[in-house]
Amino acid sequence: MAATSAPTIRLAVDCMGGDFGPSVTLPACRAFLDAHPEAELVLVGRAEALAPAEGWARCTCVVASEVVEMSDSIEVALRRKKDSSLRVAVSQVKPVEGRASLAQACVSAGNTGALMAVSRYVLKTVDGIDRPAIATVMPNERDTFTTVLDLGANVDCTAENLLQFAVMGSALVAAVEGKNEPSVGLLNIGEEAIKGSETIKQAGELLRAAAASGLVNFHGNVEGNDIFKGTCDIVVCDGFVGNVALKTAEGLASMLTSFIKEEFTRNAFTKLAALAALPVLNRFKRRVDHRRYNGAALLGLRGLVFKSHGSADAFAFEQALNRAYDAARNGLLERVERRIRATLAALPAAAAAADPAGPGTAPPVLAAQTA
Repeated sequence: MAATSAPTIRLAVDCMGGDFGPSVTLPACRAFLDAHPEAELVLVGRAEALAPAEGWARCTCVVASEVVEMSDSIEVALRRKKDSSLRVAVSQVKPVEGRASLAQACVSAGNTGALMAVSRYVLKTVDGIDRPAIATVMPNERDTFTTVLDLGANVDCTAENLLQFAVMGSALVAAVEGKNEPSVGLLNIGEEAIKGSETIKQAGELLRAAAASGLVNFHGNVEGNDIFKGTCDIVVCDGFVGNVALKTAEGLASMLTSFIKEEFTRNAFTKLAALAALPVLNRFKRRVDHRRYNGAALLGLRGLVFKSHGSADAFAFEQALNRAYDAARNGLLERVERRIRATLAALPAAAAAADPAGPGTAPPVLAAQTA
């Protein structure tokens, strides 16, 4: 925990988002405030929903008259619900008329598509970033985490998008986990550079060129099982693949937990075996509990926004608040912007170094990125 003399970090919270709204978000906010005496919260929602939080120390309530439902389209969220709790919460992160933003980060469990669209509209993207990406962590067998992006914001990606994801993911891991040069893997159907689609092959070229100039620590191609082996710190992929991988991992963890519970309560013998194995089972359950990893960063925006699972309970939503707090406290936004500027400035040199035809003849994919 940071010292009480550290600068105050203020988070904006969409209290109406998710499947359960204030019944989950408010208890999570109360627990977060109790655990972080140096933090402040801006709670956004309907007046009657925020009533239980009136009078909380280090807490400001901002009333919003509308709610973006989980079933609402992006058009509804953007054009018809301009006073939604989601949009008002995101707006707290935007500087106004030269003044600093009211909050350093925003957290919402609302509609993912709406949150991404509203955040992109309100905050805009960092110069040099074409598309924001969703990044989160998954547990691996090294008892650490693997950061994976994109997890659903971009179904179709170019090679340049994947390079940008690698740069943003590197900034995230460096800021939050303290690893200055985290390793990056490109998700593929094999480790060999000749495998994969043309987009993946081109992305590999870009990443190798960037690595040659010290812009990213590129491990190479990795396969799906490498996420859980902990082969590298970061795995980049398009949003379709990443979302399937995330939901598959969550489903498998839930299935294993249920299976073990059922097997160890089948009869008297298995109950005795369960008692002996209880410490191991509890550690396993804790390790694969996806609630502990809740809170995905929307990277590439001119402001910090974190997405919680819509089905999150109070414990899970508190973890999303913790991740947003850590990112803000460690200057994630500034680190992403610095890395992007350095990458764009150095790419022409990286292209020349990587191209066997000689300087000034960058491969088309690199030339497009630096044009």
